Amino acid sequence: MAHADQTYLSPASLPRLAAGVATPAYDRGAVETGIVHLGIGAFHRAHQAVYTDSVLASGDTRWGILGASLRSADTRDALQPQGGLYTVAVRDAGGSSYRVIGSIGEVLVAPEDPQALLDAMTAPAVRIVSLTITEKGYCYSPASASLDENHPDIVHDLAHPAAPRSAIGFIVEALARRHANGTAPFTLLSCDNLPANGQTLKRVVTRFAALRDAELSAFIRENVAFPSTMVDRIVPATTDADRDAVARDTGLADRWPIMTEPFSQWVVEDHFPFGRPAWEKAGVTFVADVDAFELMKLRLLNGSHSTLAYLGYLAGHETVSDAMAGEGFAALIEQMMDEEITPALPGLPGFDLDAYKRQLRERFRNPALRHRTWQIAMDGSQKLPQRLLNTIRVRLKENAPFDRLALGVAGWMRYATGTDEQGNPIDVRDPLAGEFKARTAGKTSAPALLQAYLGMEQIFGSDLPESAAFRDTVGKALAKLMGEGAARTVAGF
Repeated sequence: MAHADQTYLSPASLPRLAAGVATPAYDRGAVETGIVHLGIGAFHRAHQAVYTDSVLASGDTRWGILGASLRSADTRDALQPQGGLYTVAVRDAGGSSYRVIGSIGEVLVAPEDPQALLDAMTAPAVRIVSLTITEKGYCYSPASASLDENHPDIVHDLAHPAAPRSAIGFIVEALARRHANGTAPFTLLSCDNLPANGQTLKRVVTRFAALRDAELSAFIRENVAFPSTMVDRIVPATTDADRDAVARDTGLADRWPIMTEPFSQWVVEDHFPFGRPAWEKAGVTFVADVDAFELMKLRLLNGSHSTLAYLGYLAGHETVSDAMAGEGFAALIEQMMDEEITPALPGLPGFDLDAYKRQLRERFRNPALRHRTWQIAMDGSQKLPQRLLNTIRVRLKENAPFDRLALGVAGWMRYATGTDEQGNPIDVRDPLAGEFKARTAGKTSAPALLQAYLGMEQIFGSDLPESAAFRDTVGKALAKLMGEGAARTVAGF
């Protein structure tokens, strides 16, 4: 941890940074707020905020970011004393490089002052509202990809539209106010790991709006743009050891620096009726249709990551790179990518898929990242459908084998029981953790556990539980995991 006698990063202390640390190459006082970002977590600060920092440095100062936390004050409390500045540490086996990012001007905490966030979202200069709120923040049912109308936050926001809690509630209220004021709507830019994330966001927003006001819903459907995106960068949680390393290497302490890898990718559907930053100058790829890229990333990267997380955690591996070094893991992931996922992907003409897969496996092996399997394992109920189950649906339709994908699903089932292979408790972080506990209590056999989980239609839909091939393949994988343990099961694949 940084100590009281250390100097912290701030606008005033920038000149004291060590040589070689990049700093904002623009006058931050001249920056306007053009983007409101909901969900100002580590991923946004390692990804979209970095691209936007480069745009500001190019001279276009209309696109400063106002960040909003929808739950916790932690990010605001870390960044506010630093004037919004923070350090991005890019790490690989060769070492670390550092850059201070200045694109975030202010951070609001929505529950403390919902009106302040609504005022910010209603400002005419704001032309984009972007989101990294994780899958669960969309208040939708992953199996149906539609609004969960019984979600407590949705019920609250429909009853109290002027004091919302959910991202969806804030978006619809802000659009309603802009519409009433005669202010053009903003573009809504989802940067979360959801299939067709723009269309998913449009579906939940217009449905929520329809429950409030049919005319408002029609206005949003016809006038608001929801471009889809594909985002890719691995961002582990920051540790105290990371903070110490940043303070030592840069000469300034940082309350919340961001650790990440050299690789960064952002593919965006180019549909911004009211303007956008020239992100392409910073390396963003604008395309007419993101879907194929999105499925490639969700299924290859995210599907493999989740598989490594559940099986790796159960096998005793703390990080992804540790798991990749474990017996059989690298081979399992390579075979899963090549034999089960690749045939389930749409065509990407001109894209070197083999090179992409090789690069993914190298990224998983990066020993400098220390990406914890437990961190990736969070919120599995929200991630499983798009990361593994939808690929399995394609394989079932083609009557093709999916044993490795099934092992990933079985790994999640074993992990979600909340007890590891040594009988120690697992801290399962998931919106449905209470339901897992209730359903699996007292069930110690693979068939009983399988039956318990398959009753959760919000995860598995109605089709997979009715598929004999799905039940049989996942059931065998679960029995093997419970009988032999994850390490031996993976090693023997």
